[in-house]
Amino acid sequence: MPPLRNDRLLRALRREPVDRTPVWIMRQAGRYLPEYRATRARAGSFLALMRSPELATEVTLQPLARFDLDAAILFSDILTVPDALGLGLHFVEGEGPRFERPLRSAADIDRLRAPDVERALPYVFDTVRMLRRELAGRVPLIGFAGSPWTLACYMVEGGGSADFRRVKGLSYTDPAALHRLLALLTDTLVDYLSAQAAAGAQALMVFDTWGGVLSTPGYREFSLAYQARLAQRLAGDPATRGLPLILFTKNAGRWLAEQAEVGCAALGVDWTQELADVRVATGGRVALQGNLDPIALFGSPERIRAEVARILESYGPGPGHVFNLGHGVLQQTDPEHVRVLVDAVHELSMPYHA
Repeated sequence: MPPLRNDRLLRALRREPVDRTPVWIMRQAGRYLPEYRATRARAGSFLALMRSPELATEVTLQPLARFDLDAAILFSDILTVPDALGLGLHFVEGEGPRFERPLRSAADIDRLRAPDVERALPYVFDTVRMLRRELAGRVPLIGFAGSPWTLACYMVEGGGSADFRRVKGLSYTDPAALHRLLALLTDTLVDYLSAQAAAGAQALMVFDTWGGVLSTPGYREFSLAYQARLAQRLAGDPATRGLPLILFTKNAGRWLAEQAEVGCAALGVDWTQELADVRVATGGRVALQGNLDPIALFGSPERIRAEVARILESYGPGPGHVFNLGHGVLQQTDPEHVRVLVDAVHELSMPYHA
C-alpha cells in the first residue's frame, strides 16, 4: 500500500502534534449529497448499495471529492452484525431498519451462534480492501461497528424504539439472558473489527447510539462494561493492536470520565457538552472528537464559522482534538455549508497548533 500522505487524524487520535485540527463528519457519505442520492437510486435500495463493494466504495469517496476532509469512513451500517446472526434485516421506507426475527425470549437469545464474519459479511471486507486501493494513501480509512448494547437494542426491539421497553425490561426481568447476548455480541464484534483492520482499516470507531437511554447503574453494567471488554480484546488482537479506537455514546456526558478509563484512544462528544469541561474531566487521557450541533449547519456561513471558532477555543491549544459533528449530518443539510465547516476548521485551528 502507498504511504499515508495525510496522517493528521491518526496523529490527533494519538494526541501527537499536528499542524491543524483534523476534521471528518459522521455520516459524511449520505443523503445530503446529490451524488449519493443518484448512486443509491442506481443501486435500488440501501441494502443493495451497502452490499455492493463497488457502489459502497463510490459513495465513501464522494465527500472526499467535494471537501478537504482528513479521513474516509467505510460506508456500511451497524446492523450488519445482527444480520449476520440471522435476524433478517430489512429497511422500511420512512421508518428505518426492521428485523424479521427479533429476540423475544431467552430461548431466542440462546439459539444464537456466533457467525464466521468473513463468510457472512464478505462485502464489508471487500469494500475496505477496495477503498484502501482507491484512497492510495490520501487519507486514513475508519472502520466501525455498533456497540454491544446498541446492537442488542435493535435485536430485542426489532427495530428502533421510542422507549426501549423490551430491552430495558429484559435488563430487569432476566439480566442473565441480556448478559449472554451482550457477551456473544462482544465476541462477534472483536472478530468483525479485527477483520476490518486486517482488510485495511486504519482506525476504528464504536457507535453506542442508545447507551444514553440507560440509568447510570444500567449504563455501567450493560454498556460501559462491554465497551471496556471490547477495547481490551482489540488491544490484544494482532490485527487491531495499535489502531486508534474511538468510542461514542450519544447523551453520555455524565459518563465521559468513566469512558476515558476503558482503554480507547478517543471519545466522541455530542453537542450537549463543552469540550473545555470534558477535557478537564478526562484529564488528557484520551483525545476528544466533536462536537458541533448538526443543526448549526443550517445557519449562515458566518454563523457556522463562529461556531467552529467557539468549539476550537473551548478545546484550546495542543493536540488531541478531532473536529466532528456531535452526531450525523442531516439529509436536509446544504453541502456548501459542509464546505464552510471543513475549510473553517482548517483555517481557524492553525493558531492552536503553532
